[in-house]
Amino acid sequence: MVNVNLARRAEIGRAKRARTKAQLIAAAKNLFAQRSWETVTIDEVVQEAKVAKGTFYGHFNDLDELAAAVADDLLETFDALIQPQRLSMTEPFLRIAFGCDAFLKQALSDRRWASLASRMAMSHRALGRLVRSRLSEDLRLALEDSPEAGLTPELAAEVVIGATLQVAAAIGEGRLHDDDRPEAVRCLLAAIGVAKRDAASIVARIGAAESHVPQALVTPQG
Repeated sequence: MVNVNLARRAEIGRAKRARTKAQLIAAAKNLFAQRSWETVTIDEVVQEAKVAKGTFYGHFNDLDELAAAVADDLLETFDALIQPQRLSMTEPFLRIAFGCDAFLKQALSDRRWASLASRMAMSHRALGRLVRSRLSEDLRLALEDSPEAGLTPELAAEVVIGATLQVAAAIGEGRLHDDDRPEAVRCLLAAIGVAKRDAASIVARIGAAESHVPQALVTPQG
């Protein structure tokens, strides 16, 4: 009788499933880079990924769920790219401002990225768990030193995330431009209790640092 290693078989199955899901996400990224994600069809995704259509439904219920997975992947990849520079900053408010500013710079460099990331993050609250946890920790530390702000870290996180995503969405729609970015970050800091003069100083320090911000993670083709 053949000795079947069920644990090994299950491991192989999980690995194959993960690869297939990654293929679908990669295919969607390629298509979303060429045009608005709302115009892409499931048939096009599976053709790009070179998998059967039934395979798609083994991983995602619909295109919106796939778009959310793509946005989550983009957010986590972007966060990993800016993390080394972020960690070099010792002041929590400066780290918060840097992260928001970098996100808006990325949005300005690729409006499709901005539209997808902002819309999916606003409709799927589970997106960007790692980004949210890092922001929450920075806010906890910042607000400990600024009790006059009168905000809980949880409420402050919602303010920062909501405002940043709204600005990114406006960038994606072409309603805001690079000249609006510094003021957007300053207003965001003011909304969580940073004094006007201090907020302006933090924004100026970010600009003076000439931070390296990753190039577009979804680059339009053609």
